[in-house]
Amino acid sequence: MNTFGRVLRLTGFGESHGEAIGGVLDGLPAGLEVDMEYIQAEMRKRRPGDGCAQSRRKEEDRLHILSGIYRGKSTGTPIAFVIPNQDARSWDYAELEDKFRPSHADDTYQSKYGLRDPRGGGRASARETAVRVAAGALAKLFLASMDISIKAYAEQIGEISLPANTEVDADTAYAYVTRCPHKETDAAMQAFLEKLRRQNDSTGGVIRCQAEGLPKGLGEPVYDKLTSRLASAMLSINACRGFEIGQGFAAAGMKGSEHNDVWLENGHTQKNLCGGVRGGISTGETLYFRTAFKPIPSIGQEQNLLGEDHRLHSLQIKGRHDVCCVPRAVAVVEAMTALTIADFVLLARTNRI
Repeated sequence: MNTFGRVLRLTGFGESHGEAIGGVLDGLPAGLEVDMEYIQAEMRKRRPGDGCAQSRRKEEDRLHILSGIYRGKSTGTPIAFVIPNQDARSWDYAELEDKFRPSHADDTYQSKYGLRDPRGGGRASARETAVRVAAGALAKLFLASMDISIKAYAEQIGEISLPANTEVDADTAYAYVTRCPHKETDAAMQAFLEKLRRQNDSTGGVIRCQAEGLPKGLGEPVYDKLTSRLASAMLSINACRGFEIGQGFAAAGMKGSEHNDVWLENGHTQKNLCGGVRGGISTGETLYFRTAFKPIPSIGQEQNLLGEDHRLHSLQIKGRHDVCCVPRAVAVVEAMTALTIADFVLLARTNRI
């Protein structure tokens, strides 16, 4: 399943250390003005090499469009694009040809296919998320034409969390190294990440995402609800281990009288505790959810790797790795949200005469 979507379909290809990664986005309506400078700006939000928490791998992530755009507008035909890999160091992974790293997909890929690409994790590498961001930027341009906006930011990194009930401006998230739009919390997160970097360790975190301007009625009951597709989209992102919409797990400890929203005369609710979705269908209110990411498993400490000889081998993993994926994953969360919502917008056009 290298394809995501129903009407708007993204098919991605490529490995971390191959010649290039790329994708084909099919189903984008014709006539959309495509701002390539905007797309490259979106790519910069995810690319490695910036910030204390990030890999030192240097990639320009320059997008090369092969088809589907003519004179600055989408033609309605498949948009094919490639992103060259320019700074891969495959020799860092020479010792992993016959060894499986802890908490990686090495052994599962080997078990499934009978062989694997050990260079940077191959297809399992987060390098492929650059393709998602490129396609997501096109989806964002489509949604912007309908005044739908998507914004995400880091809410927690490791043991440092944004203080409860703190109001933030999500529009400013990318002005902060950690993508947490709160000066004091951002500084604390940076200090924590620098400490982990010196210790050759890593950490996880939480990203909050919200979408404004959604029409009421998006979602395909019962097996393709807006909630279930968003969950699928988020959990397909590397290192994502949790998803909750609205009150999420907190709702499990609430009473019905507490969780039931009070209707307002304008058709909205007083608190929007459901997160903008009821019955798997958008309510027209703000859509919001949270995603949890695990620590990066590639750390610089000595660890036991399992060999194909079924023996443990003590080894220090080489390569350039993030201390925390959250700052770069913010752009990926936005992209996958945009692809999901854009697909449902197009699906909604088939629901009525």
